[in-house]
Amino acid sequence: MNNRNLVFIIIIILLLSCNDKSGNMIYKVSPISETSGFSNEWDDSSWKEIEAININYFMGDKPSNFPQTQVKVAYDDNAIYIKFKVNDRYVKAIYTNNQDPVYKDSCVEFFFTPGGNVTEGYFNLEMNCIGTMLFHHQKIPRKNAVPINESDIEKVKVITSLTGVINPEMDENVSWLVSYRIPFSILKQYHKFDKPGPGTVWRANFYKCGDDLSHPHWLTWAPIDNPTPDFHRPEFFGELHF
Repeated sequence: MNNRNLVFIIIIILLLSCNDKSGNMIYKVSPISETSGFSNEWDDSSWKEIEAININYFMGDKPSNFPQTQVKVAYDDNAIYIKFKVNDRYVKAIYTNNQDPVYKDSCVEFFFTPGGNVTEGYFNLEMNCIGTMLFHHQKIPRKNAVPINESDIEKVKVITSLTGVINPEMDENVSWLVSYRIPFSILKQYHKFDKPGPGTVWRANFYKCGDDLSHPHWLTWAPIDNPTPDFHRPEFFGELHF
C-alpha cells in the first residue's frame, strides 16, 4: 500500500468517527449567562461565537422559494434559548392568538424531546414571524396532543423583528428574526426530565414552513425520509449535545 492510499484510508476513518453511529445530525448547545442570553441580536457579544444550524433539507418537491434559515441554541441553569434568522420573501402572518394554526403563516418550528428517548413524548413549538405560537406536548405523533396552558405560554419570553399582522403577503426580500426563552420549569409540568448539563443529550429537529403562502415550503434541519411533508416524525430527530 502506498502512502497516498494510507492517508486516504486514515482520513475516511477520521470522518466516520466524527459522525453519530445512527446517522443523526448533531449540534453542540452552548452555555450562556441568563443576564445576557435573551436578545434579538443575531451576533451580539453573547451569541457571536455560538454555532448556527443551517436548515438545508426539504420535504415534498423542492420549493421555488427556499428561505435561507439558520438557528442558534444556548442554555443556562433555568432555560433553553432559541434564535431563528430567516432571509425570506413572500412573508405572511395572519394568526395572532396562541394555539392558532401558525404553520400556515411564515413559520419556524422547534420539535424536541428533553432527553434521548423519543418514545417518552416530544414538544412541538411552532411560531410565526410575529411571535404567535402553537405549543403542544404529545406522546404519540398527532394523537392526544396536550396544549401548553396559556399561563405557561406567557412565561415563554419572545422577541421578534417583525410585528403586527402581515396581510396581504409581503413580496420583497426581508430578513427576520425570532428569539425565545423557554423555562425548564414549564416543560417539567408536561414531561419528566433532569435539567441539562454537560453530557446531556436531547433529541430535536428544526423546521421552516409556510403551508398557506403563495410559495409553500417544508424545510428541515435533520432530514426526514417520508414521501410527503410531515414534521411529526420524532424517529428522525437529530441530537442536541449539552
